Amino acid sequence: MKKEQVVNCQFSAWYPIFKKHTIKSDQNTQPRRTDNSDSEDQEDVQWSDDETTTTVTAPEFPEFTSKVLEAINSLGGRVFPKLNWSAPRDANWIALNSSLQCCSLADIFLLFKSSDFITHDLTQPFLQCSDQDSPDPVIKYELVLRKWSELIPGGEFRCFVKENKLIAISQRDYTQYYPHILTQEEQVSQAIQVFFSQNVQYNFLDEDFVFDVYRDSQGKVWLIDLNPFGEVTDSLLFTWDELTSGGEVAQHQQEGPTFRFTTSEVTVQPSPCLSYRIPRDFVDLSAGEDAYKLIDFLKLRKTQQEDSEEEEEEGNAPP
Repeated sequence: MKKEQVVNCQFSAWYPIFKKHTIKSDQNTQPRRTDNSDSEDQEDVQWSDDETTTTVTAPEFPEFTSKVLEAINSLGGRVFPKLNWSAPRDANWIALNSSLQCCSLADIFLLFKSSDFITHDLTQPFLQCSDQDSPDPVIKYELVLRKWSELIPGGEFRCFVKENKLIAISQRDYTQYYPHILTQEEQVSQAIQVFFSQNVQYNFLDEDFVFDVYRDSQGKVWLIDLNPFGEVTDSLLFTWDELTSGGEVAQHQQEGPTFRFTTSEVTVQPSPCLSYRIPRDFVDLSAGEDAYKLIDFLKLRKTQQEDSEEEEEEGNAPP
């Protein structure tokens, strides 16, 4: 995976190509301060009597806010937000409706500020690229608002394309068992293959990429997203070694793409996004990934124990 491939998977790069095959969306560029907010340090300092308290006024972006509200209204009043690549799927737990459905700019900001996926887009979009020695491309960040659609998770699938050939299909929400996928395996696979050959193959900017689709109750397939062909993208029910090295995936190429899905309730798993609902320090401690945090934790426990013992001794001391 190279940096150019990551750039090509930005929403603004692929949406114009596949606009008629995907959900209606609106793109807003990054907020720009007004002349007044550009002038000073954007601080309205108010000193109290004891000269120890200051009030800092947050910057305002009235033009950007107006554009966002206009876009939300034009898309039906409810939208699904994302940046150039990622949506804040790991932050839906913090929203009042436990959903990525947004009706205001405040809803969007809350999700974005709470999402590690969004942070990755902003700080490390080229982290796992093979050409690290080359300069990073200049990224113009955009807020993408997509018309809210009630998509059934059992209708979402991730497709892997190598050298412009569809090599694998995975159930998107592999943590759940959906009986209709098992009974309609052939129809689902065939519908996705037809959609790929008629609308996607040879039309994208790269020959190696990953795309997500949704098959509705009428059997029609819609394009949802495009992602780089590399480890930055979740391979779901496959491993990246399988997808890049061959193995079972390569052996089935003559018969069509390998299709994997959860086959019974026995294999149901917890959502991988659950780990984002607790502090990162707790995750590192439980996994033993940060030795320094463990040392600090043990020191804290020792100090607490010593304090407790001292209190007990004081309590047992004669009057």
